[in-house]
Amino acid sequence: MSALRHFIDIDALEISDLKSILANASELKEIRKKEGRRLEGPLNGKILAMVFEQPSTRTRISFDVGMRELGGETLMLTGREMQLGRGESIADTARVLSRFVDGIMIRMLDHDAIEELAENASIPVINALSHKSHPCQIMADVMTYEEHKGSIEDATIAWTGDGNNVLISWIHAAEKFKFKMRVASPDLLALDADFVKDMQNRGVSLEMTGDPYEAVDGADCVVTDCFVSMGDEDAGRRHNMLMPYQVNDRLMDAAHKDAIFMHCLPAHRGEEVTDSVMDGPKSVVFDEAENRLHAQKGILNWCFGKI
Repeated sequence: MSALRHFIDIDALEISDLKSILANASELKEIRKKEGRRLEGPLNGKILAMVFEQPSTRTRISFDVGMRELGGETLMLTGREMQLGRGESIADTARVLSRFVDGIMIRMLDHDAIEELAENASIPVINALSHKSHPCQIMADVMTYEEHKGSIEDATIAWTGDGNNVLISWIHAAEKFKFKMRVASPDLLALDADFVKDMQNRGVSLEMTGDPYEAVDGADCVVTDCFVSMGDEDAGRRHNMLMPYQVNDRLMDAAHKDAIFMHCLPAHRGEEVTDSVMDGPKSVVFDEAENRLHAQKGILNWCFGKI
């Protein structure tokens, strides 16, 4: 590998690299389906440090299993154990880990700290979630969309809920994969206006509204996320503002008749989404969750220069 490859934000990567990751993920998924789980592969001898400042289910398991299935090993670390940015500086942590392991996957809210880690590491760094973005999730989401509905190019994706990190990565993906985004959020929880303007100036088809029915009208895919995420405050006030944005049968009926529903999980049933939608025929949330494993494997192979 001639140049160091970090996976920090979707908008920082070339579309050719993103498509290579997804193609590799799909190939590995087919191999796993036909041949079963394999614990050998291109990352034999590689060790991935998995650093978690917050709890995780899908991210932790998918990266752990994915790395093992590619032949590598994982080392689980928590922010509390490492005192990230409190005892030792982020830069020094990056330099030390670079001497011990072959790659770093990190999940912490401070996006600037993740970027600082990457700037000072001599090994690949993967952003597994920050307050600003969740790029690994959206790679799995694009993969899931294309499995169910074909190319995502020119599709209309509707988001209903607050302007959070998952939405930001969806918009980054819209720029790269050339699909349309319609976003419905309450004013006090909407995306930063400067970010929206910047993305629109970069050619992203991005429409903002306060009306979830306007956003969802005729959409090919409806996406939401939990009302209260890690680091959010004033849960009661957020619920009151976001309940009109709940994805229920009536809202899904406003989308295209063949629309699918996505949620990155965990879902709080009865809050941002009803049981009837989560368990209904339009829901692909568990395919989406499974594809975290396959997309993660594609990301790992790309970061280590295997594709």
